Amino acid sequence: MSEIVTPAQVERRLRNLSDELDQAHKELVKAENNYSMSTAAYEIAIAKTRIELASKSAPSGKNYTVQEREDMAIVDNQLLHIKMREADAIVRAARANTVRVKTQIDLARSLGTSVRSGFDL
Repeated sequence: MSEIVTPAQVERRLRNLSDELDQAHKELVKAENNYSMSTAAYEIAIAKTRIELASKSAPSGKNYTVQEREDMAIVDNQLLHIKMREADAIVRAARANTVRVKTQIDLARSLGTSVRSGFDL
């Protein structure tokens, strides 16, 4: 047996989802800011390391290739690289959560329309 949903229940759910969307947005803004700061710190550190390596030669006496310098810069800044990747994952999760809440709002609106139609009969 299915449960009868009232317009008041739909309205309550939409209000709760509105609050949840506000919270999801705040979390997304915070995650985006953290990602931007992590990315900036990483890019600055990588650039400094590349500049330092540009004047150094390999033990064999030849100059490092561009790829070798890039690889060494990443290795030298691996913790910042990991932090940036973690921040990126958090942003992606926060975006997905915002989409999830918006989808639930759309479903609740559709349910509200259906409930109102049912009560009009």
